[in-house]
Amino acid sequence: MSEQHLYDLIVVGAGPAGLSAGLYAGRVTLDTLIIEGDTVGGQVTTTSVVYNYPAVEKVDGTQLMNQLQRQVTDFGVTIKHDQIEKYDLGDEVKTLTGQSGQTYQARSVIIATGANPRKVGFPGEDEFRGRGIAYCSTCDGELFSGLQIFVVGGGYAAAEEADYLSRFGKHVTVLVRGDHFTCPPLTAARALNNPKVSVKYNTEVKRVDGDDYLTSATLVNNQTGKETVYHVDEGDNTFGMFIYIGTQPATQNLQGLVELDDRGYIKTDENCATNVPGVYAAGDVIVKPLRQIITAAADGATAATAAEACVTAQKQRQGIPIHPATAKQPAKPVGQTSQLNEQEAVSTHQGTWLTADIDAQLKPIFTRLTKPVIFQVNTTDGELSQQLVSFVNEFVGLDDHFTMTTVKGTGQYLPMLKLLDGEGNDTGLHYAGIPTGHELNSLVLGVYNVAGPGQTIAPEMAARIKQLPATDIRIGVSLTCHFCPDVVAACQRMASLNPGITATMIDLQHFPDLRKERKIMSVPATIIGNDPVIFGSQSLEELVSAVEKHGQN
Repeated sequence: MSEQHLYDLIVVGAGPAGLSAGLYAGRVTLDTLIIEGDTVGGQVTTTSVVYNYPAVEKVDGTQLMNQLQRQVTDFGVTIKHDQIEKYDLGDEVKTLTGQSGQTYQARSVIIATGANPRKVGFPGEDEFRGRGIAYCSTCDGELFSGLQIFVVGGGYAAAEEADYLSRFGKHVTVLVRGDHFTCPPLTAARALNNPKVSVKYNTEVKRVDGDDYLTSATLVNNQTGKETVYHVDEGDNTFGMFIYIGTQPATQNLQGLVELDDRGYIKTDENCATNVPGVYAAGDVIVKPLRQIITAAADGATAATAAEACVTAQKQRQGIPIHPATAKQPAKPVGQTSQLNEQEAVSTHQGTWLTADIDAQLKPIFTRLTKPVIFQVNTTDGELSQQLVSFVNEFVGLDDHFTMTTVKGTGQYLPMLKLLDGEGNDTGLHYAGIPTGHELNSLVLGVYNVAGPGQTIAPEMAARIKQLPATDIRIGVSLTCHFCPDVVAACQRMASLNPGITATMIDLQHFPDLRKERKIMSVPATIIGNDPVIFGSQSLEELVSAVEKHGQN
């Protein structure tokens, strides 16, 4: 058995703090691994437009993180998808265990796991998540086009996202618990000066109600106690309520291992060092007064610099060369690296689908393929079908393993792309609509899983998947959603290992009947057979468990 690789530094989390740490570590030639369990870029990828990053007037959140990711990988830093579930930090060599079952070892660790959106806790918030209650404007905003929208919160995110959501909703009302916005006046002005946005101060949500969709909200003035009830406008089936009231730190697996404050944030010193030698923390997960992209990036730089000093001292004590003999070659970016215009509707597409930059990123992946893939396009007579054929034709030209065929489509979700093996057998990986934008990633992973080595998966998990009952899985997505590709890829990983499973990505922009039938107002929306919709990001473990439960019903 080969000896396990010992990294100089492992960074847990690939948001602004984690990527910044990777950048600084890579520049000083630390052997560095970044591990991300969700979306590379973190919460920034849910931000429609970033206005306050130095020297950048405004930029799409995902674009900013893509640029930072490329800088990091250019210095040879590897980014890997896994969810760290166990930390062993007591020894000089730290050991981390992922959800995949794989273990990782390093001389130093930076925890940059960030924070997750905080729930308000009013009755109905959980019940109507995905049916009116939402937490991500770029993922779900377009689903509320022409409807009334409420935004709950009074800080940076509430003001900025209210302004963004006004492009979709007929009107946006911000519900602020206090008597003013807590963000700087210029940020608040984005909401206050927008004619489609109004603000109610000293107002809280007491409860929300409805049937299939959210249809009413009871609001209370916390100064006077007066209650008002908003009922959905006549002719509308629902309205939206987006929650932006802050975050809670992702430190569930760190209790008792590093020192936390009473809210669960990690305590650090001025060098971002925790109370455990060799362990640092950075970004939204630590105790600090301001949580912004720029402060997270600064934390990452500070933590990486301190970690480099720690690793150097350790190697000097052990008589180990401090720097590698040769510089590491650029690593491959992962996650959301598409440069397609994610806000542009597919129906207005003109010109080529894949830029030269995307081609350059994809071709090295395809050199690892070992089996042929047939891209079967089930067509209709519509324009969308013509565009899917155009996209697939261009994609197929990227590698000799690919061929394309078209057939007159039958069935509910058309046009549809199906991946077939070299003998023409359906692999169960389907795409209803055009898998561009963020869904280009799920298509690439799908091809990699059926024609190449495939994504790494623990043997125990692979065995569970192969034992799953025959199941049809549909995943409703939006091409602007940053969380959807991971869910699609996980479902399609099951399909690639189990011939009884089909996993179909469905672009809800083009299939509104599914939205209406299953009462979908949030993505990703996973439907296993005819079971209730599962909303939100789901891990492979959670999805496999859901299919197992489905088979028992």
